[in-house]
Amino acid sequence: MTFVYNFPFFCILLCMAAGIFTSILKQRTAKILTFAVSAVVFILSALTLRLTLQLDEAYPFMMGHFPAPWGNEIRIGRLEALMATGFSAVILISLIAGMWHTHSFVSEQKTNLYCIMIDLALAAVLVLIYTNDLFTVYVFIEIMTIASCALVVVRQNGHTLVAITRYMIMHLFGSGLLLMGIAMLYGITGHLLMMPLQEAVGNIVKTGEHLGPLTVVIALITAGLAIKSAMFPFHGWAPDTYAFAPPLSSAILSGIISKAYIFVLIKFFFRVIGLDVIVTQQITPFLFVCGVSGMIIGSIMAISQQDIRRMIAYSSVAQIGYIYLGLGIGTKAGVEAALFQMLVHAAVKSLLFLSTYELINVSGDHKHFRYLHGAGYRNVPAGIVFTIAAMSMVGIPFTGGFIVKLNLAISGIAIGGWVRALVLIALALSTLLNSVYFLHTVVSIYRKPTQKLDYPEVQKMPPYVAAALIVSTMLIIYLGIGSEPILRVIETGLKTFS
Repeated sequence: MTFVYNFPFFCILLCMAAGIFTSILKQRTAKILTFAVSAVVFILSALTLRLTLQLDEAYPFMMGHFPAPWGNEIRIGRLEALMATGFSAVILISLIAGMWHTHSFVSEQKTNLYCIMIDLALAAVLVLIYTNDLFTVYVFIEIMTIASCALVVVRQNGHTLVAITRYMIMHLFGSGLLLMGIAMLYGITGHLLMMPLQEAVGNIVKTGEHLGPLTVVIALITAGLAIKSAMFPFHGWAPDTYAFAPPLSSAILSGIISKAYIFVLIKFFFRVIGLDVIVTQQITPFLFVCGVSGMIIGSIMAISQQDIRRMIAYSSVAQIGYIYLGLGIGTKAGVEAALFQMLVHAAVKSLLFLSTYELINVSGDHKHFRYLHGAGYRNVPAGIVFTIAAMSMVGIPFTGGFIVKLNLAISGIAIGGWVRALVLIALALSTLLNSVYFLHTVVSIYRKPTQKLDYPEVQKMPPYVAAALIVSTMLIIYLGIGSEPILRVIETGLKTFS
């Protein structure tokens, strides 16, 4: 049993080691190693989750068994293990379903580099989930930013170069705000580990000394992570980045990377500052307004798109809005709904990007809706997968998206007053808007073409890709009909999270 305590450290070390060794391997071997590492990480994360369910408290682990600052402290609880398991599962399925067509976007000379960046991105995600040190947070956020840039720009064309330039500008600005916030927090507390920080922040709030600088710190770190996670109105970099990156990159960036930043923000709120202080400092109303605005405006922008990739990219802005709505409610129930939305959106969004490529692939590489007519018949598995994923985004019962909206509504109703009214109105309006553009897309891919088009022959989708997409679809349905155990893990994990 004691050996299992090491698994989170092994996962991080394995990903970083794979990033090193992949550089000297042949292309095929590099891909196999990346697959194998993601599979092992998923298995070890699942075993870690099983361990945490048997423990009453989260446990710390000193990497290298040296105390800070020479060693690095990570902290493993139910919530961290659940997120690591969910995210690694999505990455594994995305690799199986998306790696087979990377040759269409990534040149042979860059295949190894692409695999390296996937390994480093996964390592960074795991570190951000587990770490208990703010300096380590900043270091691996920068590593993840660099890896994310490479995952986009590896597809070299004019669109990706423009998108990645905007991405770099916004993310460097967010990193700067984050670094200033961490530096100021260290200046007024003298700590970087989260547990001593929590005690120091408690003393600041109690005595009132340095309360002004603490407010600035909260604002800087919140703004920095909000920019990086594409919260409205800081979402300008996201649509083009998601739309023009290779499909596998889009699945990882939109499904996983953006959620890692939000998880760090939740960790900062609970483990460093305290949710009651965040509410007192009026941060939650700001997140609430931005979340509601993103839900509505992101959906309106998605409706106006004629390119299916950009439509899905803008829908990400709306779905991120749901997460920030949950955080903005300012209660543990709202945060639990936000965390569940992170898992649901990770699975659904990666599935949408990957199935969309398959539909585009059988439509002569056309992205406009009018050329996608009949695509659901030309690639039946992709059509089914896209339809079920779209149902979850809308919030149809028996899907994960329905449970998310139900829990957000319950959280808003519990507060009462104007918050209850705004939450219910925002959920109703955003659901209606979601229905408009996803119903239009589903109708388009199953509509009989108005004119006969001869699409070029394409490589048939391998059976294992179809199997991966179907497994992911089953995961979405499970999140809808079997959500109770997961919500219970989130609830109990949040109690030991701070």
